Amino acid sequence: MHLEWDKLKIPGYLEIGLAVILIITMAGIGGWKRHQSVVIAKEAEMIHKVEVENQNAKEKQESKTKKSEEKNEDDSVQETTANGQYPIMGESPVTVEQLVSYFKSAGVAYPTEELKKGGADSIETFATMYCEEAAAEGVRPEVAFVQTMKETGWLQFGGDVSVNQFNFAGLGTTGGGVPGNSYPDVRTGIRAQVQHLKAYATTEPLNQECVDERYEYVFKGCAPYVEWLGQKENPAGTGWATAEKYGYSIVDMIGKM
Repeated sequence: MHLEWDKLKIPGYLEIGLAVILIITMAGIGGWKRHQSVVIAKEAEMIHKVEVENQNAKEKQESKTKKSEEKNEDDSVQETTANGQYPIMGESPVTVEQLVSYFKSAGVAYPTEELKKGGADSIETFATMYCEEAAAEGVRPEVAFVQTMKETGWLQFGGDVSVNQFNFAGLGTTGGGVPGNSYPDVRTGIRAQVQHLKAYATTEPLNQECVDERYEYVFKGCAPYVEWLGQKENPAGTGWATAEKYGYSIVDMIGKM
């Protein structure tokens, strides 16, 4: 049986029904597409929002970390000069290069010929020894180094102690031409000075073998601060030197460094 579709008559109400179904179907497809577009847009918005929140959280954490680091640095600086006093003991950010630069700022010649005999042929070697020996006993290197510049007149000597004694802090001198102690080389002289400073600063024992002949005579821990190295400023009335403001002058020099 063969149907001729072009001649097939469809009642009018069926045509209307089919048209309505077609319209509803097309509307449904369009609505679905619009719905999908809205969903996609909302998802994109949510993803963007999450990314922004994550970025903000990251920046907030980085800012918090930076502030914490800055605070720690500030606390460290405040600790160094607690109550206006400069501790003899403790870790120090001062480098060999800074010590060398400080010496060169004085515009004087390093006594190469004399100190080379004791194992320090240059100011760089000399400063390195100070950092090493100070670190071994927990003393701040700038304290010992600057004290040496004060005691020796920037390694020019000229007082009761001669350069060949390798005595860089007047250990054992009492004035009136008394030369004080002598040491076999530069490092030993530096070590004795550092140990003597530690004796004043703390009651803790030495980490290395004692080479400071006057270590046992020091009232241990009587001068934890550089300012107290002067007898006149020391609360206990004892100290490294009798000169007025002795320790304060060293702190002043450190500040200029």
